[in-house]
Amino acid sequence: MRRVAIIGAGQTPYGDFPELGVKELFAMAFKEAIESVDKGIDPREIQQAFIGSLSAGSGFQLGQLAPLLMGHVGLPNVPAVRVENACASGGFALYNAINAVASGQCDIALVAGVEKMRDVSSTKAKYWLGISGDTEFERLAGLTFAGIYAIIARRYMEEYGLTREQLAKVAVKNHYHGKMNPKAQFRQEITVETVLKGAPVADPFTVWDCSPTSDGAAVVLLCSEDRVKEFTDHPVFIIGYGIGSDYLALQDRDSITSFKATRQASARAYRMAGITPKEIDFAEVHDCFTIAEILAYGDLGFGEKGEVIRLLEEGETYLGGRLPVNVSGGLKSKGHPIGATGCGQAYEVFNQLRGRAKNPERQIKNAEVGLSHNVGGSGGTAAVFIYRREG
Repeated sequence: MRRVAIIGAGQTPYGDFPELGVKELFAMAFKEAIESVDKGIDPREIQQAFIGSLSAGSGFQLGQLAPLLMGHVGLPNVPAVRVENACASGGFALYNAINAVASGQCDIALVAGVEKMRDVSSTKAKYWLGISGDTEFERLAGLTFAGIYAIIARRYMEEYGLTREQLAKVAVKNHYHGKMNPKAQFRQEITVETVLKGAPVADPFTVWDCSPTSDGAAVVLLCSEDRVKEFTDHPVFIIGYGIGSDYLALQDRDSITSFKATRQASARAYRMAGITPKEIDFAEVHDCFTIAEILAYGDLGFGEKGEVIRLLEEGETYLGGRLPVNVSGGLKSKGHPIGATGCGQAYEVFNQLRGRAKNPERQIKNAEVGLSHNVGGSGGTAAVFIYRREG
């Protein structure tokens, strides 16, 4: 197996773009990715493409989405496939692309994620997001996506004494970071009081505990180690990666206050990288709801369940802290265009490790090792990647 590096990456702003379709969003991210390659790259060097998407918008035909997008940027003959795994579609597209390069199937691969979520009604959105859960036992019984995570949050509060105010601090932190990110959907700071007084969604959540629906795209360019020097002297290598899965329905799991899929994926990633969680300098984690970030702290090995809230309260996961988490703003502030999320996390890690964060105010100093964590649905799947800068 060959080592694999990221040599370029691009991302659109996340938000509401009624004037742009999936092709235009993809093209924007693609253009930035190509232009970010230090020594330049001819797009015709790309040999395979993997594109993550849950649904490209209302009524869109998904089967041939990948070749449609590649054709739109002038690469109709690049073998291209769409990858779907709910909110982890981008992460699993990245996983497949890494394996294609590492195994020698290709030298240069494009991995991308794209989603148009803002062109569907709220009624359709509820149905759309509901397919990420167990349809028979959850969605058809009236349980929404927010409702599933609200049950998880209530159980965590019962088992570990997590308070409502502590939960709100996740949103406060990520909005503080997102304010500094020019590509974030919501760029305003909020307070704990703002979160607590927000419109109720599913107890204990208010609207401020929930990531938004978003339009957006992200593109990452991968290259085998033996060709990296053709394109950059400062590659970011993916030194460890892993995926995991679990029962989809909550009632089938041993515990709902921890995601086994994340624990599996992170254990595999750490083992491959040959490092421990203590060696991670910063992380982008899947905070689709505020409780999801708290779960990630424990499942990724950053601390023991029930004790990890101190990381947030003591400022350790803020920019400038010992382990900054979601300096991009996370899904909560940056946005969550489902298929693009995993690739957008890789984009953020790539730029942070190269000292090129969009807006120098939020550049993490002296970071060498980063981690990204992408979850599908309510923890049915997860993908974890560990990155190290070289050169």
